[in-house]
Amino acid sequence: MTAIPERRNRAIAKDILIVDDEADIRELLALSLLRMGLGADSAGSLAEARDFIRQANYRLCLTDMRLPDGDGLELVEYIQRQRPGLPVAVITAFGSIETAIRALKLGAFDFVTKPIELAALRGLVRHALELQPPSGASSAAAASASAGGRGGFIGSAPAVAQLRGQIEKLARTQAPVFIHGESGTGKEVIARLIHKLGMRAAGPFVPVNCGAIPHELMESELFGHRKGSFSGAAADKNGLFQAADGGTLFLDEVADLPLSMQAALLRAIQERAVRPVGAQAEEAVDVRILSASHHDLGKLVAENRFRQDLYFRINVIALRVPPLRERLEDIPRLAAHVLARLAERDGAPRRALSPEALSALRQYSFPGNVRELENLLERACALCESEVIGAGDLGLDSLANSMRPVVALEEDNDTAADAGEIFDNERERMLKALDETHWNRSAAARKLGMTLRQLRYRLQKWGMD
Repeated sequence: MTAIPERRNRAIAKDILIVDDEADIRELLALSLLRMGLGADSAGSLAEARDFIRQANYRLCLTDMRLPDGDGLELVEYIQRQRPGLPVAVITAFGSIETAIRALKLGAFDFVTKPIELAALRGLVRHALELQPPSGASSAAAASASAGGRGGFIGSAPAVAQLRGQIEKLARTQAPVFIHGESGTGKEVIARLIHKLGMRAAGPFVPVNCGAIPHELMESELFGHRKGSFSGAAADKNGLFQAADGGTLFLDEVADLPLSMQAALLRAIQERAVRPVGAQAEEAVDVRILSASHHDLGKLVAENRFRQDLYFRINVIALRVPPLRERLEDIPRLAAHVLARLAERDGAPRRALSPEALSALRQYSFPGNVRELENLLERACALCESEVIGAGDLGLDSLANSMRPVVALEEDNDTAADAGEIFDNERERMLKALDETHWNRSAAARKLGMTLRQLRYRLQKWGMD
């Protein structure tokens, strides 16, 4: 067993463990930390670092990737097993970003590149120490999420259990996460859980639907503006990045960003700073970026519709949310949760599903996923006259019939004439519903038995948006 060097200057608490095989690097880092009022222990090898970690409770570990008896990835894995609450940041060569990304996927907090910029290092250390949750807070939140409690991801299917484990692991890092899955699967719920279980839980969680912001206002909405910078800018205004400072910014439907804004977003993420419209200087912001989309970003990159460099920056870790049809065994529990929430919201008696209704839900494919289940149950509660919802109250037969043309178009590869006929039927049905609701898309979606997002998707698909 490697002997642990005697600690010096015991008056200063040893908060940081530095692991590097170069003595001059260890001395430089220790001196920089000392100027921040932080004491540090230094280890020159993987074995020595393990000994330190077994003997003391540090608040942060800084490790080089190349060590004489192993590498930083091994140390990250060891810390995840032995000290899962200890943030570890890796130091890597500038040309080895892919190695740093591997470390982030294993649970590292963050990374810094060589040659080390001390300002960036001090910022990383400050973030790691400030963002640590109170003792026991993270474990309590994790237990709540594992139990599928209020605000958790409900379900016990194998796919959900695997997803929940990934969420708890990712919550301990600062790595950008891209959450992908079909519409209505609960991507924002996942993002909120990552924020809630992480070290930024006390900070703000700011969600933004990138597809809902007009392109001409997007820069101002994201980065803010200064008074007089454009017509209507009557006062200074902070953007969504500033609103999320110290917390998490969730970019939903990030694929909808125009290419010009993708470039600006990339710079903001890389520099950790934004320039408000009309401002002369950039403003530092400290946010964790989570993003989501139901589109295949890799395909959009291949089609030159999404920047490859931004794709790699936000897709450090990818998290797939399974569709509801892959976890139909969770429907009883999900339905009970939704019905309880509706009863609480409306101040009404809690309704229950009949065995026939539950069986019908289990046999339905749910193209709109959990959001569609919520809409079905809300509509059933509004129309049902008893406290037990029957299969007929769900309206699944009429919904399946109304959706059949869409399914046929997506799955049937017969003749072009058949496809054209299906297109005409779908288009006619959409126009009729929109006309009857005076082009109120929310009302039209309800009339068609689909979600607003599904309707928007089909309108875009048919060139009717």
